[in-house]
Amino acid sequence: MTSFSAAESNASAHVDTFARDHLPPPEQWPDLVFDLPELQYPPRLNCVAELVDAHVSAGRGARTAVIGEHLGEQMRWTYAELQQQVDRIAHVLRTDLGLVPGNRVLLRGANCPTMAASILAVLKAGLVAVPTMPLLRARELGVILDKANVNAVLCAGALSGELEQVAGQAPVIRFDMPGHADSLEARMAKHTQPFAPVDTAADDVCLISFTSGTTGIPKGTMHFHRDILAICDCFPRYTLKAGADDIFIGTPPLAFTFGLGGLLLFPLRFGAAGVLLEKLTPEGLLAAIERYRATVCFTAPTFYRQMTPLVPSYDLRSLQKCVSAGEALPLATREAWKRATGIAMIDGIGATEILHIFISASGDAIRPGATGKPVPGYAACILDDDGQPVGPGVIGRLAVKGPTGCRYLADERQRNYVLNGWNITGDAYEMDQDGYFYYRSRTDDMIISAGYNIAGAEVEDVLLRHPAVAECGVVGRADEERGQIVEAHVVLKPGFEASPDMVRTLQAFAKDNIAPYKYPRAVRFTDKLPRTETGKLQRFKLRAQ
Repeated sequence: MTSFSAAESNASAHVDTFARDHLPPPEQWPDLVFDLPELQYPPRLNCVAELVDAHVSAGRGARTAVIGEHLGEQMRWTYAELQQQVDRIAHVLRTDLGLVPGNRVLLRGANCPTMAASILAVLKAGLVAVPTMPLLRARELGVILDKANVNAVLCAGALSGELEQVAGQAPVIRFDMPGHADSLEARMAKHTQPFAPVDTAADDVCLISFTSGTTGIPKGTMHFHRDILAICDCFPRYTLKAGADDIFIGTPPLAFTFGLGGLLLFPLRFGAAGVLLEKLTPEGLLAAIERYRATVCFTAPTFYRQMTPLVPSYDLRSLQKCVSAGEALPLATREAWKRATGIAMIDGIGATEILHIFISASGDAIRPGATGKPVPGYAACILDDDGQPVGPGVIGRLAVKGPTGCRYLADERQRNYVLNGWNITGDAYEMDQDGYFYYRSRTDDMIISAGYNIAGAEVEDVLLRHPAVAECGVVGRADEERGQIVEAHVVLKPGFEASPDMVRTLQAFAKDNIAPYKYPRAVRFTDKLPRTETGKLQRFKLRAQ
């Protein structure tokens, strides 16, 4: 078993050392373990050189890499064409904008080939990608721009409105804006020369992915070039068993590490193709599987539940593997999908802190009701309240270690996520005698709805800004369709009436101030909220209601 110490850093290629300077102290890192042959990476490594350039150099440049749609027309980029697009964007970043290795670039766009090429260009140019969800509002974007000290922004034209409301932002280059002289595409047209990948260290930060904690204050998770390859060389290689002939498709945004891996990084690692489509409905995803003859699907249980009754209307004979993650997979959903398609769903649990799936099972190894076993390359156990491992049949805290792990950007919550070298995911699990792991609940107040992580405290903060709200408490309520929904318990100020109109007013207010998927789908009015003697809100009592 090969392990890595945080002190064993390689010489960084970063001129701007912000990212490395804001890594946690080495003693707060989790143990990093590299016990597979594929995980023995060289000290100098640029992940895009491996994911794109290597295929072209090996004569695979004519293979399809990325499929998308633009203005109703199908787009197909070969590996050689993707490389050309990536190189042109890299030139724009380094030459036009004057960025230097280590600078941070915020990316904002729906799933599409240009968004994919932009992410890859940032990494190839030795910069640090900060992908953001398309649904985020100005208030949320402002926090991320500030915390990551962003130097430039690449943004889809249709999504630039919220950015324009953020004061003092970094320079913004818009894409998917045909005819605009200053668009990314117009700038790219001026650059025709290849771009040599920056000679980054394997442990240079290349990605900062933001996730919301239970306080609603976003946490930036920092990942290295070798981490990008490590997630490709564990789950998709050993559990998914991906191959060059696969065509990947799904719904998670590229700003989610679930989507970034499943729809872009994994297919590129194996010389396969990824289909990138925006605003997919259950019907739209099924139609796209049929149209593009997709073989691997990534989405959340909610989508599988919604697609199941529609399956007979589509030709899904190409589909071979279905991956579910983002929220707990109900056994009923797994069984219904199997009856409808004949496909045994691959369940998995991952975390933004660990980058992708680390417990899963496929094929004959699937055990109904269980998430699975640790993916090769990772180890897992259950810890009790004292941080000691417990045996089978005991519910406790899930702890994980492997080649990737939590490194928060300048955040004291690092101390809570790492314990004795283990990543503590915030999930309550139970392990059986055969080493299978079973999900039981979240150990914190995070609400997981349709695959999205939603911090109740963040929703509370927004609702408290409304002039009618005196107090509020937000919790997750079990929901058959979405896993959980956001439920707000609201105390109104004198002079305001509890009514259906007030429910709609508060819901609309929330949608206007935070990402719409976070709004409370249920609002309950009450005279007072349960609190401790010190005034702390007792959310467990709200959930009990």
